[in-house]
Amino acid sequence: MTTLPFDTRNIHWNTLEGIPHLAYHICAVDEQRRIVDLLFKFDANSKIVLHQHKAHYITLVLQGELRIYTASGELKEVRPVGSYVATDPGGSPHTEGGGDQDVIAFFSNRDVDGLVYEILDENHNIIATFGIPEFKALLDAQNMLPAS
Repeated sequence: MTTLPFDTRNIHWNTLEGIPHLAYHICAVDEQRRIVDLLFKFDANSKIVLHQHKAHYITLVLQGELRIYTASGELKEVRPVGSYVATDPGGSPHTEGGGDQDVIAFFSNRDVDGLVYEILDENHNIIATFGIPEFKALLDAQNMLPAS
């Protein structure tokens, strides 16, 4: 079911090379409080790369529905618009994506102690990591962009 669109006219979406079907906007990186807050936009009917969460996080689905898939590709969970979920770090590697509409979700990563995400290949080998330093660098780059 299509949901009302989330107004993104004041949000600058960024992408990461090698991670298709995903755009992000960093809201804040607080090194002292160990928090990384960001918006993710997942393409409709697509999946992002296999990954694992390494920090406590909260999600709030703002548009569409967030679909979560096991590493083998089976649909594990559907979070409809308005879903608020708090999750501990760890858990199984998985992919995520949008339903029939692009999904926008707010992710608040808390108590970050080292990594926020590990990006994995199909054999579950770590191919990239993101922690506070990486998100701080992405936020600095985002802040250098001209206002839209």
